[in-house]
Amino acid sequence: MEFNLIITGVGGQGGLTLSRIVGNAAMVEGYNVRIGETLGMSQRYGSVLSYLRFGEEVYSPLIGEGEADLMLALEPAEALRNARFLSKKSHAIINAYPIHTATTLVGKERYPELDEIREAIGRICPVDMMNFQREADKINPRTLGVLMLGYAYGKELIPLRKESILEGIKLTLREKLWEMNFRAFERGVELSKE
Repeated sequence: MEFNLIITGVGGQGGLTLSRIVGNAAMVEGYNVRIGETLGMSQRYGSVLSYLRFGEEVYSPLIGEGEADLMLALEPAEALRNARFLSKKSHAIINAYPIHTATTLVGKERYPELDEIREAIGRICPVDMMNFQREADKINPRTLGVLMLGYAYGKELIPLRKESILEGIKLTLREKLWEMNFRAFERGVELSKE
């Protein structure tokens, strides 16, 4: 077994934290885990890309083009920017909540329409796209990644046990954040069944 996950978003969305939660969950199950990161301005709105691989024998964190099993895109334009990792065997879960960059705000670049993003990615692989941010905001805006992870788990797109994921949350986050992240995970699972 080998599983390749791409987590993409912009700085401040919690993509790096999410990769650590999944990595810890996979280690709980005894898998080898490799995490690689490419950061733009990860503090504020720059592109953030995490490669996460786990399995019996995984030696490098890098994921080749077309090699991702799953993409969790916390920001829609970032999904498009990293579409090269997707292929027919992939699945993309995209948060339909655009975060404009300085270049799109001043009109130097055009921000693509959400439908264009869905269509472009949909030509490569199956896509689930919804405003996960709106759901996360009802719990806490910072639970976006865990909520999307719950959704992926509910759709059976991530080969980890629920107990392991909850343990991954405990191993990664401070105790006072556990309860709200457990709620976000459960809400994600619920959304996957709707």
